[in-house]
Amino acid sequence: MLKSAPPVGWKKTALDHVAEVQTGIAKGKPINGAAVTVPYLRVANVQDGHVDLSVMKEISLKPSEVDRYSLRKGDVLFTEGGDFDKLGRGTVWNGEIEPCLHQNHVFAVRPKPDRLLPEFLAFQAASQYGRRYFQLSSKQSTNLASINSTQLKQFPVLLPPIPEQRKIAEILRTWDEAIAKLEALRAAKHDCLTGLTQKLLGLGGAFPDRWKQRPLSAISTRVRRQNGGGDHPVMTISAKSGFRLQSDKFSRDMAGSSVDRYIVLHEGEFAYNKGNSLTAPYGCIFPLDRPTALVPFVYFCFALKADLNREFFAHLFAAGVLNHQLSRLINSGVRNDGLLNLSPEDFFGCKVPVPPADEQSAIASALTTAKQEIGLLETEIETLTRQKRGLMQKLLTGEWRVSC
Repeated sequence: MLKSAPPVGWKKTALDHVAEVQTGIAKGKPINGAAVTVPYLRVANVQDGHVDLSVMKEISLKPSEVDRYSLRKGDVLFTEGGDFDKLGRGTVWNGEIEPCLHQNHVFAVRPKPDRLLPEFLAFQAASQYGRRYFQLSSKQSTNLASINSTQLKQFPVLLPPIPEQRKIAEILRTWDEAIAKLEALRAAKHDCLTGLTQKLLGLGGAFPDRWKQRPLSAISTRVRRQNGGGDHPVMTISAKSGFRLQSDKFSRDMAGSSVDRYIVLHEGEFAYNKGNSLTAPYGCIFPLDRPTALVPFVYFCFALKADLNREFFAHLFAAGVLNHQLSRLINSGVRNDGLLNLSPEDFFGCKVPVPPADEQSAIASALTTAKQEIGLLETEIETLTRQKRGLMQKLLTGEWRVSC
C-alpha cells in the first residue's frame, strides 16, 4: 500500500467520494403481488478481468425493484469474497445483457464520469496496491475472506486527472489484448493437439491391425524398490501437472518413518496414481522427469522394456488409453468397490496397443512437438502477465508518469 503522499497532480480519496456503491439483491425475498423474472450475476459470473455469462440464472422480484438492482454499462463489478482469489475480484460491465441484476454478494460501483474512469478503477483494484488494501481490510477465516460495502466505499483511490487515467488504461489494455491473443492461440493449439492425438493414437475407435495388443505386464517390469535412504525428493502425481514436489506436506526429515515404505522411482519410469478426481476419474499415469523421486507405495510403478519408446507411451497413457478397461473393471459386478481397491493384477492385465518401433518414434515426435509449441506459448503468456503486473504497480501508483 502506498504510504507516502500521492504524486504531484494526483489525489487520494475514498471510493465513495468519486463513485456510487450499489449493493445487490438478496435471494429468497418474499414477493407479494406481481413479479418479473430477470437474469442476475452471481459471484461465479464475475471473474478477474472479465464476466463469464456461460451459465446465467434468473431471479424473481417486484417490477418496481428492477431499476434499483439493475446494472448499467460502465459499472465496475466487485465480489464480496469467498476464497482468497475471489476477494475484490472484478471487471467492467459493458451491458452484455439488458436488463441484468446483481446479487448481494456482488457490488456494482458506478464512477462519476468527470472524476473516475471505470477501466482505470478496475485496473487499480486489480493491482498490487488494490489487492493489498482488500486483503488487509477483509474479514478472514480459514481459506476464506470477505469485504463489506463499507470497506469497499473506503478504498483509497489514487486519482490522477482524467486524461492521465485514460492514457494509463489504454496502455494496460494493450497488454491485455496481447495476452488475450496468445491465450486464443494457445486454445486453438490445444484443440489441434486433441485432434492430432485422436488421429495418431486411434483413440475412440479401433487401433490399426498392425498394432499388437499386449498386457501391460508383458511390456513392462513392475518397480517395487523400497526407500532405503538417500536424498530423494518426495513427489506425488497431479492429473493436471504430472509429478510435483510435496515438500510443503513433508517438511520434516524426508528419510523418516513417514516415507520409509515409499517407492524409489528412477527417471523415465512410470507411476499410476489410482486416486480419482473430476479431471481424471480413472487415475493418471506419468513418467518421472528427474533422476529419482520417492512416491507413495500405493502407486503402481513400472519400467517399460528397453525396446519401447517411452515418449510414445507417455503420450498414450496421458491420452487415457486404459480408461475404458479400468472403467469396465470398477463397474463390473465383481469389482464395484472403486479404483482404490484395484489390484495390481487387474491393472497390469490391461492391454496396451504396441505399434511398430518406427511408428512409435514418428508419433512421439509429432505429439511432443505440438506440446512444446503450447509450452512456449504458456511461457510467453506467463512472462507478459508478470510484466503487466509490474507495469500496473508503477503506473497505477504514479511511480511512473505518462504524457497525455
